[in-house]
Amino acid sequence: MIEVQHVSKRFGATQVLTDISAVFETGKVNMIIGKSGSGKSVLAKCIVGLHVPDEGRVLYDGRSFHELAKEEKRQVRQEIGMLFQSSALFDSLTVMENVMFPLKMFATMSESEMRDRAALCLKRVNIVDKERLFPSELSGGMQKRVGIARAIAMNPKYLFVDEPNSGLDPETSIVIDELIKELTQEYGTTTIVITHDMNSVMESGENIVFINEGRIWWQGTKDDLFDSDNKELNQFFFASGLMRTVRQSMKGR
Repeated sequence: MIEVQHVSKRFGATQVLTDISAVFETGKVNMIIGKSGSGKSVLAKCIVGLHVPDEGRVLYDGRSFHELAKEEKRQVRQEIGMLFQSSALFDSLTVMENVMFPLKMFATMSESEMRDRAALCLKRVNIVDKERLFPSELSGGMQKRVGIARAIAMNPKYLFVDEPNSGLDPETSIVIDELIKELTQEYGTTTIVITHDMNSVMESGENIVFINEGRIWWQGTKDDLFDSDNKELNQFFFASGLMRTVRQSMKGR
């Protein structure tokens, strides 16, 4: 579980986050949503330690990250897996070498053990017989899956995913959504997804945090969306096209 307690962050005279408090639950797909400039990316960076909050705390299973000693922070970082929006694979490394990268950085394994672990992770995301290929030889969907394999290589307790469906076609997006949900349940991770894909929200949003103007405007599950009377939330969904999806779903209830 990750807890954010009264986090605020400013850059110069600009207040970006104000008194953010939220709980991201273990074994669930937690989502941070909001329009561009709302502060959701800054919040995510505060959570993973890339930004230091001006006020408040971020707790990883009770450990206040920014108050930890250097070695303790390193330990927490080893428990975090990350999938970046662009997959962020190393172009000069093969698929196998990309997945092995965090193992070489942090794990105490032999070369053969690291290779076996990487092969297992690739198999889990349905990448077979592609180990010697380079990222440029893969489709966008395959690159995302390799990125997921790398993110789970260290068997993380916490998984951060930034816009997993960016640039993907709808069919591939569904595959990626299902894979993230399956891995969250399988590994029992605390998964946080930053997304603009409202189809993903309706498919996988077990705990949704809506950020607006640097504050938490609404929090709930995808089922709670049906009954929300939050004006800003509904405007956001309407602009994204999700409101039509909600109304169609309601007709079938």
